[in-house]
Amino acid sequence: MIPSQQYRFLRQSLRDGRSIKDDSSKWHRLHLDPWLLGLLVVNSIIGLMAVYSATAEDMGMVLRQATSFGVGFILLFLCAQIPPKVYQATSPYFYLISIVLLVLVLVIGDTRLGAKRWLTIPGIGSMQPSEFMKFAMPLMMAWYFARKRFPPKLIHILGALVIMFVPFVLVALQPDLSIGLIIPGIFVLFLSGMSWRLILGALTALAVAAPVLWMYVLQAYQKKRVLTLFDPESDALGAGWNIIQSKIAIGSGGLMGKGYLEGTQSHLGYLPEHHTDFILSTYSEEFGFLGVIFLFALYAAIIFRCMMIGLNCFHNYGRLLASAIGLTFFFFVFLNSGMISGILPVTGDPLPLMSYGGTAVIALLAGMGIVMSVHTHR
Repeated sequence: MIPSQQYRFLRQSLRDGRSIKDDSSKWHRLHLDPWLLGLLVVNSIIGLMAVYSATAEDMGMVLRQATSFGVGFILLFLCAQIPPKVYQATSPYFYLISIVLLVLVLVIGDTRLGAKRWLTIPGIGSMQPSEFMKFAMPLMMAWYFARKRFPPKLIHILGALVIMFVPFVLVALQPDLSIGLIIPGIFVLFLSGMSWRLILGALTALAVAAPVLWMYVLQAYQKKRVLTLFDPESDALGAGWNIIQSKIAIGSGGLMGKGYLEGTQSHLGYLPEHHTDFILSTYSEEFGFLGVIFLFALYAAIIFRCMMIGLNCFHNYGRLLASAIGLTFFFFVFLNSGMISGILPVTGDPLPLMSYGGTAVIALLAGMGIVMSVHTHR
């Protein structure tokens, strides 16, 4: 190969071996990944069907949820158009804006169910800033580690812990000790090659500090959730009611389920929060074991696609960010599934793209748009 031909080959070829012609499809011109987009659309349709059933066919709530999906997919498209280098440059600003919103919640937030977690925006409605912090956290952590040598030094790990600690404290003052807020940051730490010695040391320190956290940090209702996890029948008509009714709903679905719109635990009012936190229980009762397997296979495909996009990325920022978003998606699926089946405490975290609620849907789809940006902007 003569030098001019060799230069032309290198200039017109992508680093993963595909030719430039392969990337000229309409999907790449739109900066969208068809596989990930298709999986998200299917999941969203199933989510709307579940909300329609769980809300006793309330079209008003379904339309509000559909509007949230519409806004989310528009943001997904817009976020996919922005190159990752722009996100890398603006990540600290997203993080600071989210911190300001969390502070505003403590000052002027709405109090519901004994906690300040919502901000009301005139003409738009209420929002949960903590959901946006779940979106801003992986951006900030990926920015922090992108230009550092892997594995990170101890001083860099301590700096990352400070980044995670500030929003955690602000949310704890609401009060809400949602571990899901810092999980994206923990995943970025793990993906950066953090030493297993440090990981085991952190787990040991957490185990040692557990009694102190139990005595002086956890609120009474949070302690009740943990105790109820081990023995829900001890307070069957109180704190254990949700878990007991959820297990009944899941078990009564059997292999094939009772049929769409035929669930009894949710429609007769036995299952609380059946359209938000416990929507998977409603879905399980109506579609059975096979329906749950299909939904989990759909989730697994979404997570796998995000991870593959991250692994095939050629810059640290995109690799950390896409992989962390995929792992965070997995964590919330695992957390909600464990919660409704009685193997994890009730935390109130929604099931991705299924539970009713606009803020979580919009933030999640915007994050998926960033994953597509990492994939298509090479």
